[in-house]
Amino acid sequence: MRKEFNLQFDNSYLSLPECFYTQCNPTTVRAPEVVIFNSDLAEKVGLDFSNISPKEKAAILSGNHRLNGGGYFSQAYAGHQFGYFTMLGDGRAITWGEHVTAKGKRFDIQFKGSGRTAYSGNGDGRAALGPVLREYIISEAMHHLGIPTTRSLAVIKTGEDVIRETMLPGAILTRIASSHLRVGTFEFAAAQTEQRAIAELLGYTVARHYPELIDTDNQAAALLKAVVEKQADLIVQWMRVGFIHGVMNTDNMALSGETIDYGPCAFMDSYNPKTVFSSIDQQGRYAYHNQPYIAQWNLARLAETLLPLINANPNKAIDIAEEIIGSFSNVYHSKWLQMMRTKLGLSGSNHNDALLIDDLLNWMHSNHTDFTNTFSDLGQKNKPSGEHYDSQQFNDWYQRWQERLPKDPESLNQALDSMKAANPAVIPRNHQVEKVLTAANTGDFSALYEFLEVLKQPYKSNDKFKAYQLPPLPSERVYQTFCGT
Repeated sequence: MRKEFNLQFDNSYLSLPECFYTQCNPTTVRAPEVVIFNSDLAEKVGLDFSNISPKEKAAILSGNHRLNGGGYFSQAYAGHQFGYFTMLGDGRAITWGEHVTAKGKRFDIQFKGSGRTAYSGNGDGRAALGPVLREYIISEAMHHLGIPTTRSLAVIKTGEDVIRETMLPGAILTRIASSHLRVGTFEFAAAQTEQRAIAELLGYTVARHYPELIDTDNQAAALLKAVVEKQADLIVQWMRVGFIHGVMNTDNMALSGETIDYGPCAFMDSYNPKTVFSSIDQQGRYAYHNQPYIAQWNLARLAETLLPLINANPNKAIDIAEEIIGSFSNVYHSKWLQMMRTKLGLSGSNHNDALLIDDLLNWMHSNHTDFTNTFSDLGQKNKPSGEHYDSQQFNDWYQRWQERLPKDPESLNQALDSMKAANPAVIPRNHQVEKVLTAANTGDFSALYEFLEVLKQPYKSNDKFKAYQLPPLPSERVYQTFCGT
């Protein structure tokens, strides 16, 4: 390991067979300039840039200056994209290496938009400022909402334009992740003619993310069980805040259990379980209500890659894998039900809770009520007021809920506190995100900086944040989001 600018590189990923990566350098850019630097994240992971000039910082974070000890490589992986298998890889991402903190925690540091790689195909390997800022905004919002996620360290303007439908300002994102190991990495390994590739990837993944499984008799089955649990936890958290990933391809499911790759993602305004924002999801495959089913489908693809390692007998391997994948539904539903109870301040369990929750969601759907604000309103001491809340249907439901609450051991004040901790007052609403990105493309970043400060306190409601809590007007409504490729 070598140390420079307080970066403690190790690059353990390069110990895997060479088929998993290609070493490469970022393409230099003309005039790098720091748009935003996440000093809170830098401090948390022990990255000290304090003695570096702004010009040097921009050079490092754009890839113009290569750090000693860095690995600088792009990863190969495969993936099922909208159900169809294809061989892939980091077409516009280059990993600097793995930074190891003083406490021994390991993080990948990765560029996005830093130029062509061996996996770019016909792409230019570049990124536009808007999609890069979208990932910065949403990933930071997810972190402060308490949801496992990759995080953004910096956004750099390159001083060069990229060609999409129009000319757009170019940018580079620096992302930090527990790793970039994906279900698609295992699909890639299973497709190799060299049999040791999948076994070595399994051992590496267990050692990096699930060291408690190292001494288990069947690492492959144990890993599959652990990932099932992690993904159930993650999707439940997405559902809690109305988050829609948009492209739940297998190459976008991280084995660490972090949310990864913020493309056409968005947060739901009015509640509709079929909500889709992604312009490329024409059939609603990755709609809000489909996310748990797609997670299970993706996990089944992971299981298929592990079959030879689960058991030498193919039939036994399939039986073991099917049992583990089949458990996802019950694991997820149990976690989802508990999450929804918490959103309603219910600490105990009652056989009628599922019906109470379903009836509320059905009322919200039929009345087009705002998902975030409805739960925030219910978390106040007094009965919500307003047009939607005046109906007999809501009053009947509200009375049932009020009769249910005292059956728990917690007091009403404790229930309200639980609700406020589970139900955000502020989310990065799509129309607000678009306003920020539109201004940023003209060189005005003031709205971005203010928005990010608000998103640091998503469970806080006050007059200062009121504008960010309002649903969009009909003229402001965002119906489609786009991939930043």
